[in-house]
Amino acid sequence: MNPLNTKGDREAVLARITEALREEAPLHHEKPEKPAPAGLTAPFREWLPPVGKTRKEQIALFAQQSEALRTEFLECPSVAAAAKHIAGLAAEFGWKSIALHAGKLTDAVAERLPETLTLLRVDGGYEKEALEACDAGFTECETLVAQTGSVCVTGRSSGGRALSVLPPHHIAIASKEQMVTDLAAAYELLAQKYQGNYPSFISFITGPSRTGDIERILVLGAHGPKKLTVLLVP
Repeated sequence: MNPLNTKGDREAVLARITEALREEAPLHHEKPEKPAPAGLTAPFREWLPPVGKTRKEQIALFAQQSEALRTEFLECPSVAAAAKHIAGLAAEFGWKSIALHAGKLTDAVAERLPETLTLLRVDGGYEKEALEACDAGFTECETLVAQTGSVCVTGRSSGGRALSVLPPHHIAIASKEQMVTDLAAAYELLAQKYQGNYPSFISFITGPSRTGDIERILVLGAHGPKKLTVLLVP
């Protein structure tokens, strides 16, 4: 194709695009038929799948979503039960070390883990190679999102950027009061908590790391942990 002959065609195409955008532009300025409820960060919430109003319903939905996402979800009756489950995972998979950060829940669980497990605490600094060599990363979180089965972590609440990413198995622990209905509610809580001074790292983890780029074959652990365990305590 001779590029000298394409100038007129290109201008014609651009003119048609410009005209189309001009025709569509008024739609963006139309007022909604019904104003969004005050305080919502997502006015489109009414179009999202419904979430139960009770905590029990929300936990049940999170469990359902976790199963679909291949996330291990366990509702523990106590912190001691959560520690027992982690100890069981360590015995089953032959774990030798777990990385974690300081926190009310992580500290309470760590006190109950078997002494055979080496605990790498990241709060005072760490070697990247040592963190990568750990069998699991153990973190707290900001919220659990019932609607999507997601775990919201931040650099301030979850031990920095790498703890939930580098080890091959991520364990997140949360209390029942941290369960929220949807992403809009999660963002609202972040806004209330940080008052504009947001952490530099905010992530919503929805199941283990995965990709299906190659021949649409699902591969877990492509860009992060192969396994995700979420423990819910009272």
